[in-house]
Amino acid sequence: MCSYFTKSTALLTKMAATAFIFLTLLFIFHFKKAHGTDQVSSVTERSNLQTYIVSVQQPEGSDLAESEYVENWHRSFLPYSLESSDVQQRPFYSYKNVISGFAAKLTEEEVQDMKKKNGFVSARPERKVRLQTTHSPSFLGLHQGMGVWKESNFGKGVIIGILDGGINPDHPSFSDEGMPPPPAKWKGRCDFSTCNNKLIGARTFNIEGNVKGTEPPIDVDGHGTHVAGTAAGAFVKNAESLGNAKGTAVGMAPYAHLAIYKVCFGGDVDCTESDLLAGLDAAIEDGVDVLSISIGGGSVPFFNDSIAVGSFAAIQKGIFVSCAAGNSGPFNSTISNEAPWILTVGASTLDRSIVATAKLGNREEFDGESVFQPKDFPQTPLPLVYAGMNGKPESAFCGNGSLSGIDVKGKVVLCERGGGIARIFKGEQVKNAGGAAMILMNDEPNAFSVIADPHVLPATHVSNDAGLKIKSYINSTATPMATIIFKGTVIGNSLAPTVVSFSSRGPNLASPGILKPDIIGPGLSILAAWFEPLDFNTNPKSIFNIMSGTSMACPHLSGIAALLKSSHPYWSPAAIKSALMTTADLLNMNGERIVDETLRPADIFAIGAGHVNPSRANDPGLVYDIQPDDYIPYLCGLGYSDKEVGILVHRPVVCSGIGKIPEAQLNYPSFSVTLGPAQTFTRTVTNVGQVYSSYAVNVVAPQGVVVSVKPSKLYFSKVNQKATYSVTFTRSGSGYTSGQFAQGYITWVSAKYSVRSPISVRLQ
Repeated sequence: MCSYFTKSTALLTKMAATAFIFLTLLFIFHFKKAHGTDQVSSVTERSNLQTYIVSVQQPEGSDLAESEYVENWHRSFLPYSLESSDVQQRPFYSYKNVISGFAAKLTEEEVQDMKKKNGFVSARPERKVRLQTTHSPSFLGLHQGMGVWKESNFGKGVIIGILDGGINPDHPSFSDEGMPPPPAKWKGRCDFSTCNNKLIGARTFNIEGNVKGTEPPIDVDGHGTHVAGTAAGAFVKNAESLGNAKGTAVGMAPYAHLAIYKVCFGGDVDCTESDLLAGLDAAIEDGVDVLSISIGGGSVPFFNDSIAVGSFAAIQKGIFVSCAAGNSGPFNSTISNEAPWILTVGASTLDRSIVATAKLGNREEFDGESVFQPKDFPQTPLPLVYAGMNGKPESAFCGNGSLSGIDVKGKVVLCERGGGIARIFKGEQVKNAGGAAMILMNDEPNAFSVIADPHVLPATHVSNDAGLKIKSYINSTATPMATIIFKGTVIGNSLAPTVVSFSSRGPNLASPGILKPDIIGPGLSILAAWFEPLDFNTNPKSIFNIMSGTSMACPHLSGIAALLKSSHPYWSPAAIKSALMTTADLLNMNGERIVDETLRPADIFAIGAGHVNPSRANDPGLVYDIQPDDYIPYLCGLGYSDKEVGILVHRPVVCSGIGKIPEAQLNYPSFSVTLGPAQTFTRTVTNVGQVYSSYAVNVVAPQGVVVSVKPSKLYFSKVNQKATYSVTFTRSGSGYTSGQFAQGYITWVSAKYSVRSPISVRLQ
């Protein structure tokens, strides 16, 4: 009887809400008839339309995901002054999973009118966000017939959703040979005629074009195809890029399914938050298991960050979210995607280089990199000239038309990186001016991080140190000479992995008590699927390209997360994240600390927990788990209002009734502490390893800090058993500077496992 009453009450409430919406829309219709169209024209003329993200309360008694009247409820907030035809023509998204609200093209006056309506929560103009392999599987220890690939069945049964710039559906990386049908839970659709058991979903969301999941997501710049191939591309033999990096191309989870959501359009242009939210909304509804988002923007509060808001909705449904850290390094506090429920991924190198050596007339040689490696470039030295010889900065950067007053014909031209000019574009300018080849030297911040690009002429990209020596040589002789020796693919750089200069760094501005990035993975000179042949003339079947960026690192981790999801289907997103972080590597192939672009040891704001180790992550021993509701006291502790927390967690919240916790009290796999007086925090670990096991703590304390852990030993007698420990941080004496950062580690060690958490302490 009680159950029947509950259902009946809900039904009556829903009917009442539907009736309210109907009456509201009916009133709008008669209001518009009475007032005519002049008001619409005058309002639109007074102010330009722009897209707003609007949050509203849910209609009473409704479920956010119930679509039969949610869209009507959202439309009821549109201004009364809009003609019915204008309502239909204006771009509009009604969200059902990511937020309680919608996106619409509105004027500022219309938004002000909307604020007067009952149920309105907030409205803000949308932000623009930006898009941020043959060898990487073996470099990461992924091998056929053994290890994590075998244990996870290559990611079989897991669905990876890619939010990016579309896909080339006919690429062999997306063949479904050996693939099973998608799991029964899959509810999505594919707008390509060539979809299969690998590529199971494909949709486009473009509010500017008023396209809402009804056109095929064709890739026109290659970024989305490359990302998808990196995450879950099938095995493709004889892959190469302009004759280099030859081998079998394969993604991290080659038997995982792919669902593509095109939300970015036209290369390096911005992506809109409204499209991004629409793609996230659809992916959650469709039933993906992992979301890969190589997109990001600047630091803003989480409730104003659509990736943070949409990702929270995803983890509430058990969906793992991996995001790029951003390409604004090596400068501190440049990190994107800072929310603790997101895995934030920085970029590292492989041990593979595509070597092009600059050889000077004095016989000095400097190794650099280039994908384009012509076989017929003369080995006899050519005249060498510095592009900035006229003293103009734009000339040194080889900008558009800047070489017109310099004699570069038939010469090797030294150009400087930077100036807001793309690396390949610099080569185009040299070629257009008649130059025979280019040596591209790094600026000081990028130091020793060089990139293999598909240049348009013979070229090599060398370090800042090498560039300064080449400049010095040019100034030392009246007849400087140089050539480039192309040595092809070389494997075995013992310094790998290193942190790439462009990889964005912490500390975290939006939440200083959460250490970011979380982890690093391969993101430099990654070979993966491409949208068209790089060379139509000599090898039209070669449709692979080499790209660099945290956009490339992110899908590596997305694919590895899919492997863990396949091995451990009941692990939460937080458990998978913990497994990846606590097992990450701190040492390079030499057994020494991982270095950054300066070749000095990388700090914690560059590497986070370390470099991903898939095999160890699949069997981590202990995990730090977090349930979605555990984030609410943390969000309240950030000082967010009830309304702002509600936008994130998709329901009303009263922080005074829930309580607040400091950021560092969240059960996160790392510690980030601002230390004045002594502070104590707790952590709870869950045993996912051996049934009977014990762990002893090992502490590497940050300089100037005493770290006390109680208890010092943890004991487990069953799987999924939990244990809690406390950590007290205390300043030790003097000798530190206020505002200084120090780093350390807490590691729980058993006979089999080593479970490490990094520590960042800011001393006050």
